Amino acid sequence: MQLAEPILASWKAELRLEFERREGRTVLAKRRHDGPLVVQKPLYPEGDATCHAIVVHPPAGIAGGDELEIAVRAAEDAHALLTTPGAGKWYRSGGAWARQRIELDARGGACIEWLPQETIVYDGALADIRTEVRLAGGARFIGWEIVCFGRTGSGERFGRGACALETLAWRDGKLLRLERGRIEGGGALLDSPAGLAGRPVCGTLLAVAPDLELLLARCREAKPESGEGATTLLPGVLVARYLGPSSEAAKRYFTQLWRLLRPAVAGIEAREPRIWST
Repeated sequence: MQLAEPILASWKAELRLEFERREGRTVLAKRRHDGPLVVQKPLYPEGDATCHAIVVHPPAGIAGGDELEIAVRAAEDAHALLTTPGAGKWYRSGGAWARQRIELDARGGACIEWLPQETIVYDGALADIRTEVRLAGGARFIGWEIVCFGRTGSGERFGRGACALETLAWRDGKLLRLERGRIEGGGALLDSPAGLAGRPVCGTLLAVAPDLELLLARCREAKPESGEGATTLLPGVLVARYLGPSSEAAKRYFTQLWRLLRPAVAGIEAREPRIWST
């Protein structure tokens, strides 16, 4: 006798954070959440100027019908680094799409670092993921998105469902970067040389700051331990890609690049969040 899939109640969750710089210290000035999406207490492993925040989604996974919204605003000269405690999991859906919307807004002289753990899209998931970065004046940004299609550790392939990905980056109202794509479970793009070429993990890193052309050659020297990586510099934004078999290899590759780029983007040397080692 075949058991029916469990019916999971959908969640609507919202998290809004505002960081400000006060007397040389970046503080989490405002926070508001609705539903199962929270942030742990602010951390200062690098001193007062940079505030680390860990975004937590207590259900640990995103099911069909769920809608998550995260909005982060860094006021003038504030510096916020945000990460997550573990991989984001997008579960198999019975027919409803799950959606995540992330808005990152940095005012003049501010810096936002968005460095989440990987996203795992389960076989049969319907995932709609959108990230929008808005920068004003001399604001700076560095962030990444790593997506694994199927639970590769269990030998699962992404044979059903779909994943829609959209990323936008703006500077003073001018569009710097727009990327939009859709991966169909079991579709030709998964194995096409023009798509994922049979690799289950892809990732994109974006950095927006002045003078990144000075670091382009060093970034191109960095290589992932498995899979392929590449870096290019477009007008106003540096873009790095990963395509390969391992989300861990993708993260370690992007961490290499982050170490190279962070002094130029954020003005300080890289120091990995402690949560990455737990």
